[in-house]
Amino acid sequence: MGELRTTGEHPPWEGLAGTDRHAACVIAARGGDRSALDVLVADLSPLVWHVARGHGLDRSTAEDVVQTVWLAFLRHIDRLEQPRALVGWLVVTTRREARRTWTPARRETGLSDELADHLESTHGLPEDAALVDDRDIRLWRAFGRLSQRCQELLRLTVLAGRAEYRTVAEALSIPRGSIGPTRGRCLTTLRTHLDAEGGSR
Repeated sequence: MGELRTTGEHPPWEGLAGTDRHAACVIAARGGDRSALDVLVADLSPLVWHVARGHGLDRSTAEDVVQTVWLAFLRHIDRLEQPRALVGWLVVTTRREARRTWTPARRETGLSDELADHLESTHGLPEDAALVDDRDIRLWRAFGRLSQRCQELLRLTVLAGRAEYRTVAEALSIPRGSIGPTRGRCLTTLRTHLDAEGGSR
């Protein structure tokens, strides 16, 4: 990629959303547009952060992973064959980098999808440091009792939005058509756990 520059008054991603917005930014960033890169980082860093924290990384390590992932994006931006698949690429890259940073003592043996669907996560909650409200504490405690698969699915569908179901499906290696029903089951389970924690009052 060439030297970065800033865009004009009407950037090509103006008025766009979701994959269209991100694809336009990728193409502009390839041309050296610094503003396009800034937009991507602002839009998608929360997604990268939650994926990293969802793998049990502490705040400092997650910050390093986020930085590493964006540096990797810059290195590979000209080789990203499908700009519209950026979200999926970021999720996969973040998961890979997060797993690489685990210490041997924290590594887990591989789980089948069937087991992962039912196994409660043992990872710490990424949001715990910011929670002060009792209702939120109960909510995130209930969230932490979900399977790792449900946690990641809910994070990605909330952060990436319905328009990104295709890339979320690719990132999680599940059929796109099953995203909605699976999300519904995960939310039902979350509600059950939340009720056990004393509800949302």
